[in-house]
Amino acid sequence: MRSIAVVLSVCVLAGYAAAQERPKITGVSHLSVYTSDAAKAEFFYVHDLGAFKALDPQDPQGARYYFNPMQFVEVLPLPGGWTSVSRFDHAGYNTTDAEQMRRYLKAHGIAVPDAVTKGSDESSYFEVKDPEGNRVEFVQPPANPPAVPMNALSHHMIHVGYIVHDIATEDAFYRGVLGFRPYWHGGQTEDSQDWTSLQVPDGTDWVEYMKVKGPEKTGVPSGMSQSTAGVLDHFALGVPNMEKAVESLYEGDRLTAKHSDPRIGRDGKWQVNMYDPDGTRAELMEFQPKVKPCCSPFLLPSPTE
Repeated sequence: MRSIAVVLSVCVLAGYAAAQERPKITGVSHLSVYTSDAAKAEFFYVHDLGAFKALDPQDPQGARYYFNPMQFVEVLPLPGGWTSVSRFDHAGYNTTDAEQMRRYLKAHGIAVPDAVTKGSDESSYFEVKDPEGNRVEFVQPPANPPAVPMNALSHHMIHVGYIVHDIATEDAFYRGVLGFRPYWHGGQTEDSQDWTSLQVPDGTDWVEYMKVKGPEKTGVPSGMSQSTAGVLDHFALGVPNMEKAVESLYEGDRLTAKHSDPRIGRDGKWQVNMYDPDGTRAELMEFQPKVKPCCSPFLLPSPTE
């Protein structure tokens, strides 16, 4: 009996140790947003950004716009009776083992579903909420991802960003539990942290906290416009050369939607902002900075392609 008890104890400890081991988080999977006009959204993502449209394995009402076989924007119809100015649904990150990630987060006190979900594409995924209630999905891509034509404009979604109220609160989850690493922070003034970027633990993609002020602790601040919320809740596509990227957009008559002129951002990188029909910002950004960034040095290598 004592031997059986010892064996059982060893098995329990081994299971606990396994649950404590975090699988790799390799990069951004997707940003999921709402649209009030699916046809106009499709024109923007396919014609303007060059994405490849495919069926949505998670939601038959939605569509996926792929930039490579494992990164996409999911566009969902705006729910009936929707009153929020936000068009943000959730953000997704790729992991090497969704079930192990689920067990790991459960072991760290994070509320998780009882099991992962299998998509019709054979991906595995589940969803949690970060400390401010932002929905975060972890995706184990399918063994045979969809065949996606090479996107000449960009084939790498290098970051996603969304509204955050309290950096320390969010850091407890993204840095403390998930192992995200400080990459850069900045803002309109040298001492600000309006934008705080954390790279995934096993890649160069990052999440960007878009810090807001006000009495609210979660969600969109009262009085914020839909256009401002769309600027904050965004995704970025990496380009090697902004001049060539803009030339291709002009030549293809692909700058018909709201957009900005090319400029060097506070992080020292060339960027152009484009906006889908509901105001969600698509940020074209060069991989490497051209000048010294404001506010903070880059603490980790930037993506190269």
